[in-house]
Amino acid sequence: MLNSILTDTFSIQGFLICIVCSLLLGAAIAWIHSMYNDSSKGFIMTLALLPAMVQMVIMLVNGNLGTGIAVMGAFSLVRFRSIPGSAKEISSIFLSMAIGLATGTGYITAAIIFVVIVGGVSILYNITDFGEPGKKDKELRITIPEGLDYTGVFDDLFEKYTTKSQLIRVKTANMGSLYKLEYRIALRDKEQEKEFIDDLRCRNGNLEITCGRICLGSEEL
Repeated sequence: MLNSILTDTFSIQGFLICIVCSLLLGAAIAWIHSMYNDSSKGFIMTLALLPAMVQMVIMLVNGNLGTGIAVMGAFSLVRFRSIPGSAKEISSIFLSMAIGLATGTGYITAAIIFVVIVGGVSILYNITDFGEPGKKDKELRITIPEGLDYTGVFDDLFEKYTTKSQLIRVKTANMGSLYKLEYRIALRDKEQEKEFIDDLRCRNGNLEITCGRICLGSEEL
């Protein structure tokens, strides 16, 4: 029964060639993704195996419209991931699916060339400054006592040490006895960052101050 299915739908030799290519190309995609991203082992394994899975589905439903619609309906009921993914993770998933589609329809050479080109461009983008903000803005968080009026209290320091400063958010803490201020700033000279923080400490009563790069968030697309 198994032999008849394999020989009627596609040859055993063609199936083995496609599955090996899918696994090798999936491993290449997973390796490239793991080089520049912090992802779990389960996600990396999924990237490596996804092309072979998609390839098998495509080969089974090839030429059968009814089966294809049924498979799409089944896929729509399955949640691929339970947590939001980053833009890079989603692009890697689509790349793996595209490779599975290519190998499943027999375009093995096109799949190999596609992985080489897209993988090479991905590595190039990761090792260069492509896509990074032109200005190195920073996020500054200052805690002040409730008795200190935050309106304009740091204006002279911002004028001295920064080229841009914007108050983003104000939040109360510790039952209203403290205020947490969040600014977006651009330093004039990054070498003066410590001096800038020391002057802020003298102004806010030596309470907590945090200065670091802006976190864009893992869910951003």
